[in-house]
Amino acid sequence: MIIDRTILSPINKILAGEPRIIVLYGPRQAGKTFLLNEIATSEKRKIKVLTGDDLLTQQIFSKPIITELEKAVGDAQILIIDEAQKIENIGSSLKLLYDTRPRFILASGSSSFSLANKLAESMTGRATYLTLYPLAVSELPHEEIMFGLKPKIADFLIFGMYPKIHLLPSEEDKIRHLQDIVNTYLYNDLLAFEGIRKPKKVMDLLTLLAFQIGSEVSIQELSLALSLSNVAVEKYLDVLEKMFILINLRGLSRNLRKEVNKTSKYYFYDLGLRNAIIRNFNPLNLRDDKGMLFENFCILERMKKLSNNREFANYYFWRTYDQKEIDLIEERNGKLSGFEFKYGDNKISRATREEFLAAYPNGSLELINQENIENFLTP
Repeated sequence: MIIDRTILSPINKILAGEPRIIVLYGPRQAGKTFLLNEIATSEKRKIKVLTGDDLLTQQIFSKPIITELEKAVGDAQILIIDEAQKIENIGSSLKLLYDTRPRFILASGSSSFSLANKLAESMTGRATYLTLYPLAVSELPHEEIMFGLKPKIADFLIFGMYPKIHLLPSEEDKIRHLQDIVNTYLYNDLLAFEGIRKPKKVMDLLTLLAFQIGSEVSIQELSLALSLSNVAVEKYLDVLEKMFILINLRGLSRNLRKEVNKTSKYYFYDLGLRNAIIRNFNPLNLRDDKGMLFENFCILERMKKLSNNREFANYYFWRTYDQKEIDLIEERNGKLSGFEFKYGDNKISRATREEFLAAYPNGSLELINQENIENFLTP
């Protein structure tokens, strides 16, 4: 089965131009390593591929000494470094290499915090930043969605959109793979973050949030449930965002005093990971969380669609203190578009529609369910 990643097109366009540094962010298991290997095997130019997991690479690139760096890279026209966030001083070394002899450099990382801290100051004016999400529905092989999205939605909500999941033959293999991600990669990544001394508490936090998809999160309630300070909970939430585990949606407030704007909702980058955290892979007809799973799925897939098409938007939810609510507000090109997600065929309440459109007369509001989701998510 061949899976074509949309992000490959903008990368190839950059590689066809003047030398540039490309920084590729994204969660673990999203396919960054596979994508970089695909670029390496298809290129005619000379390429050097390194990984931040390699101790020798760490040793060389953690010390910005140009003679050592040039010796390691040689006459390669394209340098690829996977898991670059694991290398100290990687930003200084890449800047030195690029400034001494401009060449294409691709650096990937599964932690935006670690890699951004090491690259930010050094890469000003030199780098293009891209995010590789788990698979978007538009990237799925034709044979998987040849009968449309609706018959496949249950699988997407239960097992998620990691590329490997769509290559595994059985549900048992998929469950095993997702549990391995939680028990190995996720736990080890938490241990690698400075200041995370209690990874078990972070896992407990993720479990609590897994049951609160689509609900406003109270830092105070989380801190009480976990016996942690508010500061510690906020820090852990920030880390989980930077590890591409969670996405934070904040409330929109522009016109009405009664609009909620100081709270957050958290969604998971991948629902397979979410279900593995709570160890629930039951079919949808046995679950009472299918509505929140559908909401999470729609929001993340919409973000993937726009990101993959290099379209930029701000995202919010909208709620008033008298409980009128819209799941997603998309601010793009000066316009506010509201979307309400329903697994069934529920309608948007007339009062909600009227109040939102009265507050934002140039906005729009649309119900998204299984019947029209394909138009919402595909180009």
